Amino acid sequence: MILGRYFHTLRHLRPVQFYGRLWHRIYTPRLEFRPAPPIRAAGGPWQSPARRRPSVVGASRLRFLNVTRDIVGSGGWDNGSWPRLWCYNLHYFDDLNAEGGSERVDWHRGLIERWIAENPPALGTGWEPYPLSLRIVNWIKWALSGNALSEAACTSLATQVRFLRRRLEVHLLGNHLFANAKALVFAGTFFDGEEARSWRNKGLQILEREVPEQVLADGGHFERSPMYHSLIYEDLLDLVNFSQTFPKLFEKYLSQADRWRETAARMGKWLEVMRHPDGEIPFFNDSAFGVAPAPEELFRYAYSLGLEVPKAPGESIRALGESGYLRVSLGPWSVIFDGARVGPDYLPGHAHADTLSFELSFGGQRVVGNSGTSLYEEGGVRSWERSTAAHSTVTVDDEDSSEVWASFRVARRARPLGLTHEESAGILRAACAHDGYRRLAGSPIHHRALELTPGAFQWEDELLGHGRHFVSGRIPLHPDIGVERRGEEWLLRLPGGESLLLRSLTGEALNLEQGTFAPEFGRVLPRAVIVWRVDAELPRRARFELSRP
Repeated sequence: MILGRYFHTLRHLRPVQFYGRLWHRIYTPRLEFRPAPPIRAAGGPWQSPARRRPSVVGASRLRFLNVTRDIVGSGGWDNGSWPRLWCYNLHYFDDLNAEGGSERVDWHRGLIERWIAENPPALGTGWEPYPLSLRIVNWIKWALSGNALSEAACTSLATQVRFLRRRLEVHLLGNHLFANAKALVFAGTFFDGEEARSWRNKGLQILEREVPEQVLADGGHFERSPMYHSLIYEDLLDLVNFSQTFPKLFEKYLSQADRWRETAARMGKWLEVMRHPDGEIPFFNDSAFGVAPAPEELFRYAYSLGLEVPKAPGESIRALGESGYLRVSLGPWSVIFDGARVGPDYLPGHAHADTLSFELSFGGQRVVGNSGTSLYEEGGVRSWERSTAAHSTVTVDDEDSSEVWASFRVARRARPLGLTHEESAGILRAACAHDGYRRLAGSPIHHRALELTPGAFQWEDELLGHGRHFVSGRIPLHPDIGVERRGEEWLLRLPGGESLLLRSLTGEALNLEQGTFAPEFGRVLPRAVIVWRVDAELPRRARFELSRP
């Protein structure tokens, strides 16, 4: 079984992910400490980038993932007892460009000096390629915002770029390699001279290949995570901003800069279709609030760069065909439906086993939603949050629809089959199936159909195949929703006085269980989950309705 899991995980990888990982382990770049190249003079204004929440709360006190720590007297920048993702965030320096950053400039200067003094080259978390890439960009964005980097900071910055240039994450690919390339373009443009030109050209070469591969025709990022989509959208907006700040230089790369603008515009439209009426992202695959800037802040940034700000999708079916998502909206109802692949075959690390799940809002209030993500550390919590049972879909024999394991691994994965949609006589319909349970005896296929009218939302789960199976469906409710039993039905009380009635149209018993919801890293909330279970011969059909009482 273990060998099979490894086989089904590894067989999708590209050759570069094998030899690149080996090279990454055995090769350590030679450090170069010569002076930094001269700084290039900007030829245009630098627009204020997208803002995140503040994370520096004192001269040495920082808050990430809803946890505050002091780096003085507690292990410094690499405390082995702290979660790895928290340490990564510590080295990003996102606060340099966060909300109210101008009020913390003295703290920022002190932290930059402290980082240089306490993080010897090539040692520790701060010199891993991903935090290196984000920090390089953040220091440069801070400098372009009117904060002069000291000579020591410029020298350190150049040393970091030289190290990164020989440490690109070709074994990981995806958003990591994108971040590496963006950092090289930033550094190769911020600095002047022949060495800087070589950095810039390498970064542009990678982006020339990665942008069309990672951004699908419908504008979605190919990892199918709304959170990572927002991060890559921000990256492209930063690149557009950079190209406008150094217009004379980018005259040589005008076609590529134009593609960044066009791609960013498509990504903005995708994000507008995918966000809930409350303005925030849904929770498909690894997604949480507070990691990427909020959609509204990204749209503000896009507008400042002269890009089109997308319009709300309105009452309709909006299909994101290449991504595999659908938004169905009518009256007070908004449903986002997942008929997507778990991600690129060679890069499903941020996937959840959430195929055919949906998220529902009513009148701007979230009602049904997926698990969210509270951490990346391997263990029971991470396994649960990625599991099928943590999402608004169906399990068969208590198995996951895609075999998610460890922190970022997927073995056999569900393939969506035949995503369709139609609008007829004021009724909006969508449907899709997946084959993730075909590996089980009797080869079950899960088919889900949605139907939306002004007065009700219905969905039907059909399990095709043969043999007797234990089938379970979950309807995880937002923590703000109150629940009251009324015979065989459930009254859902929404904030503000509205109510909805949930019932089975095919006789399945609906029971209440307690679950969890992780809207942010480091934050887990209790919530109610309505569950139905049957032990039955296939094929089997179950239909449910949410309506006003």
